Amino acid sequence: MGMTIAEKILAAHTQTAGFQPGDIIKVDVDVALANDITAPIAIQEFRKSGQARIAHPDRVVFVLDHFTPTKDIASANQCKYVRDFALEQEMEHFFDGGEAGVEHALLPEKGLVLPGDLVIGADSHTCTYGALGAFATGVGSTDLAAAMVTGQAWMKVPSTRKFVFKGVLGPWVGGKDLILYLIGKIGVDGALYRVMEMEGPAISALPLSDRLSMSNMAIEAGGKAGIIAADAKTLDYVKPRATRPYTVYQSDPDAVYESVTTFDCTDIEPQVAFPHLPENARPVSQAGDVRLDQVVIGSCTNGRIEDLQVAARIIRGQKVAKGLRCLILPATPSVFRQASREGLIDIFLDAGAIVGPPTCGPCLGGHMGILAKGEKGLATTNRNFVGRMGDPASEVYLCGPAVAAASAVTGRISAPQEVVK
Repeated sequence: MGMTIAEKILAAHTQTAGFQPGDIIKVDVDVALANDITAPIAIQEFRKSGQARIAHPDRVVFVLDHFTPTKDIASANQCKYVRDFALEQEMEHFFDGGEAGVEHALLPEKGLVLPGDLVIGADSHTCTYGALGAFATGVGSTDLAAAMVTGQAWMKVPSTRKFVFKGVLGPWVGGKDLILYLIGKIGVDGALYRVMEMEGPAISALPLSDRLSMSNMAIEAGGKAGIIAADAKTLDYVKPRATRPYTVYQSDPDAVYESVTTFDCTDIEPQVAFPHLPENARPVSQAGDVRLDQVVIGSCTNGRIEDLQVAARIIRGQKVAKGLRCLILPATPSVFRQASREGLIDIFLDAGAIVGPPTCGPCLGGHMGILAKGEKGLATTNRNFVGRMGDPASEVYLCGPAVAAASAVTGRISAPQEVVK
């Protein structure tokens, strides 16, 4: 019987032979990740183990990216606690200050996650790295601590749902639109604890940045992982960055899937997810008249250079609508520098947008863009639960960078065609 990509990666990282979906197995971990919110708990649990040193320090990554630059005394103390531990452990992969970026954009950029890897992270959007052909999933801080002690983790083997995207994408439609469309069809629990394997001609046509957006939001459908097989585009990205060996896996033709769902992308429009669930997706043409107070372009979902390029194409020569705040947050220092070299930063500033440092801040209602009571925000982020970006009486709408940029100009949720004629 054939195996899926996920099963092959798990088999390569465990001593348990002949496992089936639902079995509990112990796996070796290639990368263990935590941030300024989740690392302190993991460190506390690591201390309780009595072990003095991280078992495999080259496999552990800490990124201070959620409340940084620190917004208050509590976050400053939390970051200092992580920083002190990282210095004590002489951690090679510790990112802080001007070296830090949004973790799930930073790790691929640095070549720290590679095809065939088994990655766990104390952040639910660790599934992002599935776009590189890795098995990557979020875990709790205690599980992360166990991996710091042993280099291993326990995992229940998930089954796999395959999603095939056929057809040719229309103007301004990208990976964010495809994943919102998918979630709109299957719901926020439609892939609960399943691997979401995504393929098809429409996926092959996407740049890696859009694939990362899709894998990033697998968790919004309840997915354990969101995997896209590595191809030539993946390897073009990975090869210049990789500093260790990696293995490319493909699913066997006779691999067993729980289900296979096919979408025709030809008629899919840019999507908008309405409050208060990512599954409330609808075409932008059916958005109606939704007036906005804030637009955010950034995050681990859509803060890469390709996202900023799309936004700049629409905003160039325009002005942000009066009374609306438009925040542009490049996901990493490297993205920020490239955006500056390409003149994108000037385009955004000339339009009246606010350009900020790489941070997760507004996505989780942390800082640098919190919504007030009654305000409506449109964001290229990944969640729009009640109170996600601020006051519980605020509303969050999700979209890709094209719709976000167009809406920043008009002041209401708008299709890009309304701005770019």
